[in-house]
Amino acid sequence: MKFEELPIHEKVLEGIRAAGFTKCTPVQAQTLPEALRGKDIAAQAQTGTGKTAAFLIAVFSRMLTMPPAGRGPSPRALIIAPTRELVSQIAAEAKLLGGPAGFKILPVFGGIDYLKQRDEIAKGVDVLIGTPGRLIDYLKQKVYSLRKTQFLVIDEADRLFDMGFIADLRFMLRRLSPYDKRQSMLFSATLSHRVHELCYEHMNMPVQFSLTPENITVEQIEQELYHVGKSEKLGLLLGILRREPKGRYLIFCNTKAAVERLELFLNANGLAASPITGDLDQRKRMKVLSQFKEGTLPILVATDVASRGLHIDDVTHVINYDLPQDPEDYVHRIGRTARAGAGGRAISLACEEYVHSLSDVEEYIKQKIPVMPLTSEMIVTDYRRRPAHEKRKPFALHKKKSLPIRGKGKFSRTKKY
Repeated sequence: MKFEELPIHEKVLEGIRAAGFTKCTPVQAQTLPEALRGKDIAAQAQTGTGKTAAFLIAVFSRMLTMPPAGRGPSPRALIIAPTRELVSQIAAEAKLLGGPAGFKILPVFGGIDYLKQRDEIAKGVDVLIGTPGRLIDYLKQKVYSLRKTQFLVIDEADRLFDMGFIADLRFMLRRLSPYDKRQSMLFSATLSHRVHELCYEHMNMPVQFSLTPENITVEQIEQELYHVGKSEKLGLLLGILRREPKGRYLIFCNTKAAVERLELFLNANGLAASPITGDLDQRKRMKVLSQFKEGTLPILVATDVASRGLHIDDVTHVINYDLPQDPEDYVHRIGRTARAGAGGRAISLACEEYVHSLSDVEEYIKQKIPVMPLTSEMIVTDYRRRPAHEKRKPFALHKKKSLPIRGKGKFSRTKKY
């Protein structure tokens, strides 16, 4: 289906052409006809399927054909997402698709100038996109209201639940205009019982779609698995990176400490890499992501904070340095490659610490991950474990100090420590 076949406003079609979109993806082809009619939508769809464009096209097209609900500080559309990366990604796509229409679009999240964001909201915006925490912060200060908001989108609903945002989400939903006075759309990788409950409580008889295919992993992804000892993982990783030096690599670890150690190791061996973790300063995080997207940084090492919400073209390899413990995280991780119809490789290193989750992953994706033969030639042994300039400091005993011990009589003395 082509976008011109749908009742999309001409200004939005201009944005679609500017984005380079020509044909609808399956999620767009199924949800857009109902959404453009004003129906509420509850869709089960994985990341990378085009769902962001689906709800943005519907919202923008209807905003251009409907009058505002009235004057006031309410944004016409509110989009809630679980992470800063996803908010930034939605905002970037919204500005591209909604550019010809002249909508004022504002992303808000932690780590960015607090007062500047506050002032921008106070001036009035058409589309407000944000994480629950920062949105509630400004809402409680009465910087804006939700009473006249006409469109609501909840993206990655299951992730919002997993991250503990359900109370914050309900707080905002109770302050919105009545469910029959707005159009609501919800997208989630899984439509669990909790997500269904939210739909029926705060939406107007939503039309449900399930767009998760039988094979939930992208067909274009070439999956590989290596069974390797924990002591050999660094050498094997280095061997993989050196064999294909022109690739763009996204490497996942399970913990922040592992990310930091691996980043130091790669840089010590002449491979430019930067880390991204949940507590990384927002400005630094955005700089690192920008360098990776532009191709000036070939390797990004991350925790699962980067497994959702990042749309980066031309990621050639996703490497699970640590096999994820949650099967869904495996799908989200490897979904960072083979985007927009391109091919990609997903390489997993199964060591004795995390191999126990392999059976759960394979059961979830309904297929066996091909096990690749491992030879000693593939494992690099001559490598540095730390940067050359970082010299190990020799261990030295502290000098003895004479510390007085208070006391009386013959017990009053000075003791050597």
